[in-house]
Amino acid sequence: MKKHVLAMGGGGFTSKPENLKLDEYLLSLSNKKNPKVCFIPTASGDDESYRRRFYSSYKKLNCETSHLSLYWPPEGDLREFVLDKDIFYVGGGNTRNLMVLWKEWSLDKYLYEAWDNGAIMAGLSAGSICWFEKGLTDSVTGKLLPLDCLGFLPNSNCPHFDSESQRRPEYHKAILNGSMMEGIACDDGVAAHFVDGKLKRCVSSLPNAKAYNVSAENGKINESIIEPKYL
Repeated sequence: MKKHVLAMGGGGFTSKPENLKLDEYLLSLSNKKNPKVCFIPTASGDDESYRRRFYSSYKKLNCETSHLSLYWPPEGDLREFVLDKDIFYVGGGNTRNLMVLWKEWSLDKYLYEAWDNGAIMAGLSAGSICWFEKGLTDSVTGKLLPLDCLGFLPNSNCPHFDSESQRRPEYHKAILNGSMMEGIACDDGVAAHFVDGKLKRCVSSLPNAKAYNVSAENGKINESIIEPKYL
């Protein structure tokens, strides 16, 4: 089974419901005509309006939709619920709270098992960085800090690279001081597609958005542009 992760810097139905190119690309990764897509809005506190936006957008696409709330969990066995799905889309919000709740409910383990069985993992912002070893998050109000994440993917991740002015300097700072390892940063509208832990390609729903490999050498930041395929 191939292990897919689609890590989005921003965009998709969350901010641009009129532009579903990243969402369509996500569905194209499944070998099923009508894949079961599960939205997980934990990081937003299972915000109801966020959930409604997901259903409103994805009903336009060829898929079967559901959502997973840990505040109002599904009846029956949570593991069975998870293993029944083909694609997981994790929304944005507070990554630190997401990590705590997922571990408390063993959702991190169930998602890994599903991923190991071929389910596709995806998401934006918090739903992007959660899959890496570390991510740069504003989970503590007013600060951008490194956070230990799930480690499905190696290295680190930073979303919103072009839309939030402090993202780039704080990501550079964290890599230079060793609190984060090298990684990939994505502008809004860009998704990094990983297969079996390695970057396969980057795609974009916006014509000028970019992705970047960011690392440090001899006390200096190396930032190389990854030109995404415009969808």
